[in-house]
Amino acid sequence: MIGKISGRIEYRAADHLLVDVRGVGYLVYCSERTLAALPGAGEAVALYTDLLVREDLMQLYGFSTLAEKEWHRLLTSVQGVGAKASLAILGTLGADGVSRAIALGDWNAVKAAKGVGPKIAQRVVLDLKDKAPVVMAMGDTVARATAADTGDVIETASTPGLAPQQSSAQAEALSALSNLGYSAGDAAGAVAQAAGETPDADTGSLIRAALKLLAPKG
Repeated sequence: MIGKISGRIEYRAADHLLVDVRGVGYLVYCSERTLAALPGAGEAVALYTDLLVREDLMQLYGFSTLAEKEWHRLLTSVQGVGAKASLAILGTLGADGVSRAIALGDWNAVKAAKGVGPKIAQRVVLDLKDKAPVVMAMGDTVARATAADTGDVIETASTPGLAPQQSSAQAEALSALSNLGYSAGDAAGAVAQAAGETPDADTGSLIRAALKLLAPKG
């Protein structure tokens, strides 16, 4: 299994890139969001990867973070969701957006991905709702790898468009609520909603906002 590669980008296409690793070229398919965040041809790059092997196909998929890779693995475990649909969802929402949509049961957000219909979107939310807290708890995990030919260190934020400190705040808030006795699902939903309403909130603010959302009504 190829779990990570680092090298230089030989060329980029609409849905994949060719990475030269010490003279060996690897075709790596990525989401639009991940591709947009990568450097240009000739630059060093490091990606976490997942290898799909079938009788008639062998394809390598690349991800900027472990959280993105984990969501790809989970998404493709859902009946009817292949690698193409998974990359479309991740490309539309990003890893953090997928976490938030699934934690909140927002299948309409998932349906916004190209080629994903309402039935599949609902199935994704239903099947993976209990998995969202686990991935959210990964926090600001970053991809760090040494480029094969140059020794350069590549660092990529946990989710394109989401600052590491914000992702870390969500993970810490989720942990705090779990320690207070809230179920993982309830805590994840409250943190996701609070983060969506106040994207720049720090850990303390997220906890307070989530506690208000979790408070008994009436």
